[in-house]
Amino acid sequence: MNNNLFQTCSREKIIYIYIYIFHGVSTFKAERAYGNLILSVPNPTAASIKRSQKLYSFDLLCCPQNTFCFQGMASNVPLKNLLSLVQNRSLKTSTVPPNTSSPSSFTVQHLLSSSGLHLESVHSVSQKLQIDESDLQNPHYVIGFLKAHDFKDAHIAKLIHKWPAVLHCKVEHNLKPKFEFFIENGFVGEILPELIVSNPDVLRRALDSRIIPCFELLKSVLGCSEKAASAFKRCSVSMMSAMEPNIDLLIKEGVPVDRIAKLIMLQPRTIQQKHQRMVYAVKALKDLEIDSKTTVFIHALRVMLQMSESTWNKKVEVLKSLGWTEEEILQAFKRCPFCFTCSEEKIRSVVDFLVNTLKMELRTVIGRPEFLMLSVDKRIRPRYNVLKILESKKLVIGKKNMKQLLTMRENNFFQNYVIKYADKVPGLLEAYEVPKQ
Repeated sequence: MNNNLFQTCSREKIIYIYIYIFHGVSTFKAERAYGNLILSVPNPTAASIKRSQKLYSFDLLCCPQNTFCFQGMASNVPLKNLLSLVQNRSLKTSTVPPNTSSPSSFTVQHLLSSSGLHLESVHSVSQKLQIDESDLQNPHYVIGFLKAHDFKDAHIAKLIHKWPAVLHCKVEHNLKPKFEFFIENGFVGEILPELIVSNPDVLRRALDSRIIPCFELLKSVLGCSEKAASAFKRCSVSMMSAMEPNIDLLIKEGVPVDRIAKLIMLQPRTIQQKHQRMVYAVKALKDLEIDSKTTVFIHALRVMLQMSESTWNKKVEVLKSLGWTEEEILQAFKRCPFCFTCSEEKIRSVVDFLVNTLKMELRTVIGRPEFLMLSVDKRIRPRYNVLKILESKKLVIGKKNMKQLLTMRENNFFQNYVIKYADKVPGLLEAYEVPKQ
């Protein structure tokens, strides 16, 4: 071959000549996507594919039926290597039968090579998504677009696993305008991939009628784009329509805007409950005479929205069976709304241990409803065991206030009642069963 002829050829032309010589074909498809040269070669042999992967520095993308594709930056291919390959390679190729992979196999291989998806996830994803061999370019555009916006392979793999249809999205009409809006409103750097991966539903919602109105509403309540972005990440875009009427209801009922803002920052999906559900919860709290202007109202609202009326009644009946009056139950809820998130079984277990084992008076338990949230196995029983041992060894003088010991910070109790006496009392650490940090 004439070396001078090759010196006058462009790099890409040499690549094309290489494909012709190496694979024995004169027709193949060449495309560009985000700076990558994509070459589709028809009817490859298994041996030629293997040699190409080893010698030709492009990455193998996929193997649709009777075709394979390479992707890579043309500038990364050393010119002298290409010259050597073209000059020294004969037209002989292996006679191994061509690849006859199924469309499903094509999808699997495409996902593996293009997105970094873990092997165990590929099969499940391929059942939900088929990529038309004639429309290979769009998935490449999507992946290239994501990478251009700081999406790492792990982000892309997780996104495809959660919503495989993202590979069908149109970059110009869907992804680009939404990404531009998010970037303009503070979703920069790692925040943008985190938003999309954690909540891919945003890519399925209309920008003008859903996403922008929701973001603007959050910003009007929270006061700035940074807080709105933080809350938006944890919102469900499909439930945005309920947010505005719920906020209007709370304002109408006298809840200060700053309390609503706190609720949104703590748990934004609380404000996205169905409007009927919000109306029920607000009415229930009004009937309990909980002041809507207090912080307790916000906490009580969060709890009430998690429970149906039947669940509330079950918890009330359990407490009544343990000796609480209805008035005491309502006062306990006003004092510590979150104690009602405990299951009926847990409520029974805690009250039983406090009253029957620790010999704590029932009125003391009623006065400290936060005790219901403590774990018998991880806190109450271990601390009781330690105190019982120390009292038997006369290492603690006088009757200790069990209420204070139960609410003492973990590190303080461990240092003052376990480590302090561990050398003097063999087995004290075992009796305490220190919770894993």
